[in-house]
Amino acid sequence: MHGKHRRHGAPRPEVRIALIGQPNCGKSTIFNHLVGYKADTSNLPGTTVEYLTSETLINGKLAEVIDLPGTYSLTSLDEAEAETRNYLLHQEVDAVLNVVDASLLSRSLELTLQLLELDVPVVLCLNMLDEAKRKGIDIDPDALSTRLGIPVVPAVAVRGIGVREVAATTIRAASEQAPAPFPTYSGDVEQILDGLIDDVAKAGFDHRIADRLVAIKLLEDDAYIAGLVGKAAPSALPAVERARSELHSRRGRPADEVLSAERHSKAMELFESVSCVGEPMVSLRDRIDRVLMHPTLGIVALGAILYALFFFVFKVGAWVEAPLFGWFEQIVEWIARWVSPESIGFFALKGLVLGIGGALGIVLPYLAPFLLGLALLEDVGYLPRAGYLIDGLMHRIGLHGKSVIPFLLGYGCSVPAVMATRILDSRRDRFVTAMLSIMVPCVARTTVIYGLVGYFVGPHFAFLLYVINIVVIAIAGKIMTVLFPRVSPGLILEIPSYKIPSVKVVGAKVWLRIHEFIRYALPILVVGSVAMSLLEFARWDLYINWAVAPITWSLGLPLALGIPLVFGIFRKELSLVMIIQALGTTQLAAVLTTGQMMTFSLFVLFYVPCVATIAVLAKELGRRQTVLVVASTTAIALVIGLFSRGIAALVG
Repeated sequence: MHGKHRRHGAPRPEVRIALIGQPNCGKSTIFNHLVGYKADTSNLPGTTVEYLTSETLINGKLAEVIDLPGTYSLTSLDEAEAETRNYLLHQEVDAVLNVVDASLLSRSLELTLQLLELDVPVVLCLNMLDEAKRKGIDIDPDALSTRLGIPVVPAVAVRGIGVREVAATTIRAASEQAPAPFPTYSGDVEQILDGLIDDVAKAGFDHRIADRLVAIKLLEDDAYIAGLVGKAAPSALPAVERARSELHSRRGRPADEVLSAERHSKAMELFESVSCVGEPMVSLRDRIDRVLMHPTLGIVALGAILYALFFFVFKVGAWVEAPLFGWFEQIVEWIARWVSPESIGFFALKGLVLGIGGALGIVLPYLAPFLLGLALLEDVGYLPRAGYLIDGLMHRIGLHGKSVIPFLLGYGCSVPAVMATRILDSRRDRFVTAMLSIMVPCVARTTVIYGLVGYFVGPHFAFLLYVINIVVIAIAGKIMTVLFPRVSPGLILEIPSYKIPSVKVVGAKVWLRIHEFIRYALPILVVGSVAMSLLEFARWDLYINWAVAPITWSLGLPLALGIPLVFGIFRKELSLVMIIQALGTTQLAAVLTTGQMMTFSLFVLFYVPCVATIAVLAKELGRRQTVLVVASTTAIALVIGLFSRGIAALVG
């Protein structure tokens, strides 16, 4: 989200604080500590692609806190980093809270040095000090503060250590409005920078961006800043070219490389002056990683972990589903005693009860344990390790290694998965990854797998659907990358330390997602269920079923399953909730064969994505490519469904 709406008459914030840091530095964790659990944090780099903002009281002051996407530089390489760059350059902030991973201090300080050029107060949060000590790195925060000329506050955000001090220090810095001192580089670089600052000013470039930062970005040939200067003060461009040429001739390499080397050298010198590096501790986590990240054993372990998660969800869901949904069926029987079963009132009430019953009795029993298992894997730190293992598969089908991130997010929801394709550099990679990531079974389609195949056919058949899904995605990906050939670069994926999940954070994360389901999905499920009952009363359901008959007939499914497929486009859970209404019984195994349940589930797994996903696809890819994605996934679903029907006929 780009912000939240303030109620009319509500007080405006006194302080605006921007949180910025490199990916996976714990920035969003601090945001959640400050404002309450409002960001869906993940132990996976690159998952924040839009900024989050919320208001909170800090030391008696109403503060607006903005959690910006993780970035390595103020020169953006993808849309997520551009989001951060644009906000910092064009929005007024009272202070920047720079969160750094203390265990990667030297690299992290390169971004800090760029932030010092913004000419605003900067506070450095030295996060993950526990991990730095585990690596044998001892850092002196006071010495670092003296060298940088800004406040430095140590913290271990995942445990809540130092967060209060960080917040108080940032509020104080924002109130004092003392800009951070600029870092200084070698004499020849500073001389050229000073000259370029004067030349740009004389050309009449008037902008709220700090003059020194403008000069640095022009020397680096930053396309965005060069574009701003070219429009507002084109007469400055010859001076920019002269400055670049002069620095190139003095140093023997391009100006952007010179500035990058200066920044890197200064960051290394700072790190060495404030840190003492000793022997790292070899712990149990290192021994575990030797197995979990092994090229062969890691894949076996990944399969075992997913299988264990699958059975955990299935056992919990199956234990809850039957008695809970049975209770709602009894309510329908009770209503039938008081309201004529032939009346429109009965059909409306039946739809209402079965809609609520389907959501609470079928969807939630599988959704809640799945979200719990996913949250635990995220917070322990396993998902990046899974991404490391899957990276090889991405390259075999011709995709950038960064495609791992949207794929993993897809198991939660297709919407953030599509949004996460912004981290990919090429439009081709974004298109291919978006199409393949929406074929990953999200939590909504997962409930269909568990509630239909898992419950009525058996858990092993349900697990088989996941295996088929992976195989189909791999084949589709290979075909697409042959049609759209391109050499994809490798991926540098940060592997965070293992963490003991916080009960509070995991609980808040699961509740946040369940709350979203209750707030957004539950009304759709209930309204859809009532609508189907009313269609059934008016006998209009027959027309919809006949319209979808070419699909249901070709797949060997009952005609009545047309409406569940149509309504499933709004929310995938609707296809499961409505199948019971459409067939008039909860004992689906009595009216559907094993082959029909497998075929129906496979078709739902791949066909038209939900309305919310289509909307995001249109925003990210454009209408033409969205139509292509929808048509392609539906065609794949039909082919897989026909194949499943054929296998079922052969098996008998």
